[in-house]
Amino acid sequence: MTPREVFTKLLDNIAAGRYAELAGLYAADAVVETVFEPVGPRRTEGRAALEERFAQVAAVSPVELTPANVVIRETDDPEVIVAEWDYQVRHRPTGKTFQSANIQVLKVRDGLIVHSRDFHDHLALIAATGALPQLVAALDGK
Repeated sequence: MTPREVFTKLLDNIAAGRYAELAGLYAADAVVETVFEPVGPRRTEGRAALEERFAQVAAVSPVELTPANVVIRETDDPEVIVAEWDYQVRHRPTGKTFQSANIQVLKVRDGLIVHSRDFHDHLALIAATGALPQLVAALDGK
């Protein structure tokens, strides 16, 4: 698969809530950097760690994510794309909806993601789910 096809499959799986299938899109030694992650790891290494992380997200996520305004940009490196998109987010418990911006720089080799730098609006998701007090406590070390 091309980098564009891999990204499209990644987004399709997220939109469908198929988090268990996401790790299969990554190389065994993949590195994912979540640059704006306010707490928790900003770097995850290896497919096994990603599989565990995706399982955790699937188990606790109170939101449905629908991609919109997707733009995929090719680069001068045939393995690298830059994807920009918004999520139309629906918070299941409250029904609240909002939009969240995202950018990913993906490096794909032999049909698998080997490196990803992810720029997601984590604060919008945290605020919308009412978890700001927990975020502040985590940042204060409490």
